[in-house]
Amino acid sequence: MTGNANSGRKALPGVIHLLQGNRSKKAAGELANERRPPAAIPTPPGHMTATALAEWQRVVPLLEAMGIIAEIYRAPLAVYCQAWGRYVHAERKLAEIGDSALVSTTPSGYQQIGVWLQVSNRAAEQMKSFAAEFGMTPSAISRVTGAAAQGDLFGYGQGTQQGGAARFFT
Repeated sequence: MTGNANSGRKALPGVIHLLQGNRSKKAAGELANERRPPAAIPTPPGHMTATALAEWQRVVPLLEAMGIIAEIYRAPLAVYCQAWGRYVHAERKLAEIGDSALVSTTPSGYQQIGVWLQVSNRAAEQMKSFAAEFGMTPSAISRVTGAAAQGDLFGYGQGTQQGGAARFFT
């Protein structure tokens, strides 16, 4: 047999399966019994810049609404927000300096990408990587269809259909 336990795509968490409409057709019990950290809004780390903190305060309510926020996600979320802060700082520096910041010349005469452009590009890569983990990129969000409210998972709350055991005793 080729490969190992780490071969192939990373397994999706059950909550992502549910958000995407459970296209994999996994059993509801299998998805429900999956280990999940308790839902909780983490506090932002104290070392964050003002720009990073503003991004934290912007995305945490959005992630909470999607149902994918927990205390254990504090570090990756902080990395995403700090990368955003670095990206904004680098872009402001690029705008301040102008086109001369895009390319720099080494002492030996070679041209290379400017330092602030490198910082901006690296921060953008980090943001994209961590944003995808939280379902915040266009390609990731296109796979998310939204989850039904917990009390109405099977659509019995509308019309004449009844949910729970009551639907069998009419």
